[in-house]
Amino acid sequence: MLSMSEIPFHFNSVSKGSLSDRIYACVVEEILRGDYKVSGKLPTEEMMATRFGVSRPTVREALARLRSDGVIESRRGSGSHVVVRQGLPSDTHATLIKTMADIERYYAFRICVECGAVAAAAEYHTPEGLEDIRAKFKALAIAMERGQMGIEEDIRLHLAIAHASRNLFFVGTIEKDVAPIQQYMEMAKRITDEYSPELAQTVQSEHLAIVEAIARRSPSEASAAARAHLINAKRRIFEGIQLPGI
Repeated sequence: MLSMSEIPFHFNSVSKGSLSDRIYACVVEEILRGDYKVSGKLPTEEMMATRFGVSRPTVREALARLRSDGVIESRRGSGSHVVVRQGLPSDTHATLIKTMADIERYYAFRICVECGAVAAAAEYHTPEGLEDIRAKFKALAIAMERGQMGIEEDIRLHLAIAHASRNLFFVGTIEKDVAPIQQYMEMAKRITDEYSPELAQTVQSEHLAIVEAIARRSPSEASAAARAHLINAKRRIFEGIQLPGI
């Protein structure tokens, strides 16, 4: 029997969403797990249609959305390839996310990094840095009010906070190691999640607590607010995971 830490994660194991949505989520998960080589070439449409037991138009719909979201690109005569992003697994980089224990490790790492970044942002931000944070927070609020996932806007907010820390080590780590993994985890999970205004409001309340603590120049409060937000984010990720046989 597999231990809890050995159970593979499958965000798209829930039966929500269209067939093309679920193919989209599956491909995103596989990219996150490092299942594709550095070249990042996906199987052909015919192979994917056979694998998922769907028609080729359904596969094309999923691929079109992956292209639109900047996950893959089409190369003439060579098929679809994953867009290479820093911080993602490759042939020369150990696979990062394969089990639920890996997700726990990722969030433990992320909490250390981002709590430090928000504390530094609270202490060292400039008026321009705080203005940028507020602008990114507002952009995320607008996206959520429109019923959008707001993944890119969320990441831009976290990056704005990193930049406000005026510490290039926080900026580099969050840009290269934290944000890319966050993006793919959120894309894989949210593609089959129903939009919830209540959840959007909860997430924004957590973000607001961070922003207000930074504005008050309170490193301890900012760090505590970031920790609470990231612990809740981890919980929301795990709520979408189904264990085998359940």
